[in-house]
Amino acid sequence: MSESGEERFIAALRAIATSPGARGLADDAAELRLSSATLVVTHDMMVEGVHWLPGQDAADIAFKLVAVNLSDLAAKGAAPLALILGYMLGDADWDARFAQGLAEAVDTFGVPLLGGDTVSSPQDSARSVGLTAIGRPAVIPAPSRTDARAGQALWVTGELGGALAGFEALQAGSADEALTRRFRRPLPRMDEGQALAPLAGATMDVSDGLLLDASRMAEASGTTIAIDSTAVPVCDALADRRLEAMSWGDDYELLFTLREEREPPFAATRIGRVLPRGDHPLLLDGSPPPPQTRLGYRHD
Repeated sequence: MSESGEERFIAALRAIATSPGARGLADDAAELRLSSATLVVTHDMMVEGVHWLPGQDAADIAFKLVAVNLSDLAAKGAAPLALILGYMLGDADWDARFAQGLAEAVDTFGVPLLGGDTVSSPQDSARSVGLTAIGRPAVIPAPSRTDARAGQALWVTGELGGALAGFEALQAGSADEALTRRFRRPLPRMDEGQALAPLAGATMDVSDGLLLDASRMAEASGTTIAIDSTAVPVCDALADRRLEAMSWGDDYELLFTLREEREPPFAATRIGRVLPRGDHPLLLDGSPPPPQTRLGYRHD
């Protein structure tokens, strides 16, 4: 698999981000230890035409921006403490709708917005927005992608493919809010993440696709992860497109490992196991995916 532009840039940043709290830039969030507390800090950006469709409701975009950042905190078992916004101004209607969606997210998730910064740009520029989320971990150190161990079982919450089904419906002009919700307004697994923190090996959220994210977990932990595709829970709309459901991303479910004898304290599905590191980081139904298989979303 060739290295993407994103991966090359992150590799360059690793030489700069040398603090232990940065976790080698291989995790969902950083861990900042202070004299009196430990904080988990994450930052995600979204760009028009990449993360949302042209003409999409700005209220949905604001809500999703908060949700995807809180999903990173959920993967670390952290309770959200604060949000800081970076915002590119649009027209008055856009700004008003974005503020409405932001207010709905703050209310839904019970996390305060502390401030941020706004900028303007030429009108033909693609709009981008960013958010920093700060949380308090349930355990210290917070769970990491590096914590997978051979012999553990691999689990995932919820169903995969709902975001892809919602995206395609929205792209086709559907007004079915229930069908499009998983793409427009995902709900991070905050309660599950905090319940999982004292029990799990490795944890991460499924943002870029199950196969790619599982491969990243394996690389970070020096293991091989074997997935049984028939065990992966897929939404009904993608029942005949299982590989796409496992590789499209944007589902924001939790992917985690547990000791063989353990089960999670909430509904989840066992989909595979962790093996000693072999020739490949990822096995799908016993074999490595073919070289040209799209494992998930990568920024080229």
